Amino acid sequence: MSHRFLIYITLLFAALLPQAAGAQLKTAENLREKWFSEIRQVKRNYFVKELDLSREQQNKFFPLYEEMEDRTFRIDDEARQMGQRIAEAKDATDTEYEKAAEALYDADVQTSQIRREYMDKFKTILTSRQLFDLKNVERKFSREMMRQHNRLRSEKKRN
Repeated sequence: MSHRFLIYITLLFAALLPQAAGAQLKTAENLREKWFSEIRQVKRNYFVKELDLSREQQNKFFPLYEEMEDRTFRIDDEARQMGQRIAEAKDATDTEYEKAAEALYDADVQTSQIRREYMDKFKTILTSRQLFDLKNVERKFSREMMRQHNRLRSEKKRN
């Protein structure tokens, strides 16, 4: 009887383990999405303050800006993944290294083209001054986020 019970328990765990692993993966994905959503909201608040955006400007600007960010993120992510695959490959050829390098540089060109395309769209929403300040505000936001991240990491190390 105990032998059957052991087999039953083993089969039960074998059946539930993939579900548990899938649940953990979904939880990690949910946490990542939640984190991105929170960062996006912090970024919105920062931009509203720094660019002095009106409510009407906010309603028009952020959907476009976030669409642009999504497009450029996908391009950068694909190039990073390709570069990472080649960097981790022990037997990558010179041709593969060359193609990966081209992909990384092409990603920069593509994201610049997309940003330029959206700049033309932002002209209809932002004042000339706000449009001029946008790039600097993006840089300031990134620097501030890095400062916060480094501060939190150093606090964790002390504790």
